[in-house]
Amino acid sequence: MASVKAVIRTKQNSQNLFPIAIRITKDRKTSFLYTGQYIKKNQWDKTKGQVKKSHPDALNINQLIFKKLSKVNRSLMDAETNSEYMCSKHVKSSVTSKKANDFFEIAKIYLKNIEDRKKFHQLDIEIRRIEVFREFLKKDKLFFDELHIELLKKFENYLLNERSLSKRTVVNYMTTIRTIFNLAITNSSVDVTLYPFGRGKYQIKFPETKKIGLNSDEITILENIEGLTKAQEYALHVWLLSFYFAGIRVSDVLQLKWKDFLDNRLYYRMDKNNKLLSLKVPGKVFNILNKLERRDSSVFLFKELEGVDLDNKRLLRTRIKTATRNFNRRLEIVATKAGIDKKMSMHIARHSFGNISGDKIPIQMLQKLYRHSSVTTTIQYQSNFMQKDTDEALDKVLDF
Repeated sequence: MASVKAVIRTKQNSQNLFPIAIRITKDRKTSFLYTGQYIKKNQWDKTKGQVKKSHPDALNINQLIFKKLSKVNRSLMDAETNSEYMCSKHVKSSVTSKKANDFFEIAKIYLKNIEDRKKFHQLDIEIRRIEVFREFLKKDKLFFDELHIELLKKFENYLLNERSLSKRTVVNYMTTIRTIFNLAITNSSVDVTLYPFGRGKYQIKFPETKKIGLNSDEITILENIEGLTKAQEYALHVWLLSFYFAGIRVSDVLQLKWKDFLDNRLYYRMDKNNKLLSLKVPGKVFNILNKLERRDSSVFLFKELEGVDLDNKRLLRTRIKTATRNFNRRLEIVATKAGIDKKMSMHIARHSFGNISGDKIPIQMLQKLYRHSSVTTTIQYQSNFMQKDTDEALDKVLDF
């Protein structure tokens, strides 16, 4: 005898919403087929096994629940008609398509979601990670019940030893796999009991990264350096402007327009999170602005994006990526000419600001300058450069 009922599960998500599932009980064994829908506990009618009418999307969710219930019941009746024995897990498997249970099919949905959000930089990275995973498996299909802890550990060793990737990069690969697995659970393609991540399973731990920026003496050398080619000087101007504005990202620097400068202030919208910000223009920035060529038709401070449709996110990303690569190549030469033995790239401008600010500026103010959403992010980032207390503590111990 089997029973099928719509229920809400007791474990809520990070938004304190509870998942709706179809509970299949047969021979005292239970399986859950998740609908992918989450609601508040008080929005569920336990007696009727459906969402209350007060929920804004009650009609659509209840129709989805009804379809899922019908599918499960049909599967059970077919089994009865054909005199087949089916346990609760078999019932669930019978209503979950093989295609939906394939990791790479769910990966396509994951990539399409990123593309729809026009996050083309992330899309390129994620496509490559999934392809590397496919190369490791040496097959084009992987069912989620095959994606177990042992396989994840083998893939980790493959990335570390055969591809010689850093531990931080390996974590990024494993995070992609975890995200796709979570999407499969949300889409009801896989049972949550198969989840191989978390405590007591495969744990993703982010290693500390080493962030090294230039110091004030090295910045002064760059500000006064001579003997650069026009291309090298141009790249240095982009780098310095990023540094002067608290290390704004190269994508934001290249999208700065002349009209963004008003009344000795910079007004711009961050590309990463769409935040609108205003910063005072430091005197050193005017020195750079006065050196830049500005034609009557110029829109941007720097020429790389002139004529580019900013709504074409893929083309925009390609232009920025190409420009950054060229800047970094020239900045390496600049560093050599300046006698600086540290790695110099566009991103190092942000680390350099963090290094020089150290613990001179209150964390809350740094949070505003960095445009972080959370002060915790600022604390974690700035901890790489706040060394005064530990240095003094070390001196006190060794001063005898």
